[in-house]
Amino acid sequence: MANIKEIARMAGVSVTTVSRVLNNHPYVSKDKRAAVLQTIEQLDYTRNMNAVHLITGRTGAVAVILPYIHAFYFSIIMNGIAREALLSQYRLILCQSNYLEEEEIKVLEMLRHKEIDGVVIVSTALKPDIIEEYTAYGPVVTCQDNGARRYSSVYIEHYAAFKEGLEYLTGKGYRSIGYCEGRSNGSSAVIRQAAYREFIAEHKLAFEEEWMIYDCTTEEDGAAVAQSLLKMPQRPEAMIITGDHVAAGLIIEARRAGLSIPHDLAVMGFDNQPIGRLLQITTMDNHLYEMGAAAFRIIHEQIHSEHLGPVYRKLDYRIIERSTV
Repeated sequence: MANIKEIARMAGVSVTTVSRVLNNHPYVSKDKRAAVLQTIEQLDYTRNMNAVHLITGRTGAVAVILPYIHAFYFSIIMNGIAREALLSQYRLILCQSNYLEEEEIKVLEMLRHKEIDGVVIVSTALKPDIIEEYTAYGPVVTCQDNGARRYSSVYIEHYAAFKEGLEYLTGKGYRSIGYCEGRSNGSSAVIRQAAYREFIAEHKLAFEEEWMIYDCTTEEDGAAVAQSLLKMPQRPEAMIITGDHVAAGLIIEARRAGLSIPHDLAVMGFDNQPIGRLLQITTMDNHLYEMGAAAFRIIHEQIHSEHLGPVYRKLDYRIIERSTV
């Protein structure tokens, strides 16, 4: 098998020049770069990446832990991560966990064994203390607020964002508001549930336990919620839904059943997804794309700077008013 010295000899350049070409170094003349690339092609040269990793101390790869690939919330964050990784010429290893702790630990063990340079955790079932243990082996960034930890985080304040959405609805005159959530026991979901219950109590709004509906992540789930609302002896005047795709399914099914949106039922979504723009759904923009992009930028900087401590970045949010409220 050809090696760098042989390539240098045949191309008529130094070993340093060959190394620079292999690593896309900018300071190589066009003629020398062309000669090296032509020689590599002739010799069918393949770098020993294990040796490269030993020399550089890096793999050029970052793992991303996310529970489900198909969920729209996570896919928008993933899009931001992937864009920044591409710009930085980094490879991503996508790891779907299904919220299984053992699967998430497997990925963190890759960090321990130097198979990857860092880990971005989009959403996790692990306790913060467990994640902290692995920061001894490399940088970790989460896309949720875990407070002051030895790892970085990019997040929005779900409690404040959810209360602002509820305040917006009550400001429009709605006094009975239902609530659709994805995973009922997720860290962000628990915060939103607390915000909802406290807001209802503070403002002495009408409340029925059946108005809090969980495990809603798809358009089909939203359609099922619409059917449930139609069967209720007393349904809410408005629904606040953590996901525009769920809101879209609810709206389409409600209209099919003869309800007028927002006259018979107001609907507010979350996340500002493309389907929300198509259906003109009033929504909360959580800047999910920027969340993913910021998470990768942070971890990339930490990989290349051993002395950079944890970074906590709080993102803004804003209500986008459309026609469903």
